[in-house]
Amino acid sequence: MLSILMPAYNEANSIAQNVCETVETMQAIGIDFEIVVIDDGSMDGTHAAASDALRTWPEHVRVVRCNRNEGKGNALICGACYAKGDHVAFLDADMDLHPEQLAGFFAIMDARDADAVIGSKFHPDSKVDYPPVRRLYSFIYYMLVRALFGLPLRDTQTGIKLFKRPVLENVLPRILVKRFAFDLELLANVHHFGYRIVEAPVTLNFQRVCSRLRLPAVWNVLLDTLAIFYRMRVLHYYDRSERFEHALDRAAGSQEIVVPIVIGK
Repeated sequence: MLSILMPAYNEANSIAQNVCETVETMQAIGIDFEIVVIDDGSMDGTHAAASDALRTWPEHVRVVRCNRNEGKGNALICGACYAKGDHVAFLDADMDLHPEQLAGFFAIMDARDADAVIGSKFHPDSKVDYPPVRRLYSFIYYMLVRALFGLPLRDTQTGIKLFKRPVLENVLPRILVKRFAFDLELLANVHHFGYRIVEAPVTLNFQRVCSRLRLPAVWNVLLDTLAIFYRMRVLHYYDRSERFEHALDRAAGSQEIVVPIVIGK
């Protein structure tokens, strides 16, 4: 079974349609699946709109509501607490990356014996419609990540990823970053613990008129990235396994990971 985690923040205008399209896509592919929509403290009625999709597809959709906006990473950790699948996918709610691409991710995972398959805008077979400034940010960040972590990936930030469940069960409890550098901390630890990560080509149609990535956010990403490096290379924080036993079980009730309200069984 595949659990698709779909974090959403202020997506009221499109979330119901996008969730329903994802359901229909996965049914056409023929994969046993569930979709866990995580409303990351939206202020615009995203939760109510997602609940419309739940009523349409109650056998496939569940909705998790976070009390306040804590970031995409926090939303994914909350959603992972409720995922039931042997495989777990991350999928952005805005549909810049269509869920039909997950079929190719499974094929790559099987062919390459991978533990994780992540979308990459810089894969030679990718087709991207992407603002030049975001391309520049991505390239600079890639160079920084390569220098600090030796991570054999060209892109950590693309919002479609597929994992075998045991990978996330081991790694997610160690994650501290809840916003933009979440993907880096997650993938750096996946690599650190010896799991095999393979990049996959993506087709990306960037639909937002205004990017949510502002200069203060870029600065915060830099600080978080340096903090991840310090924890991994200096403190060896992530290697202290006794800290993380049963952490995902505690996450749903922790005040650090916002307490979610689940609708649907």
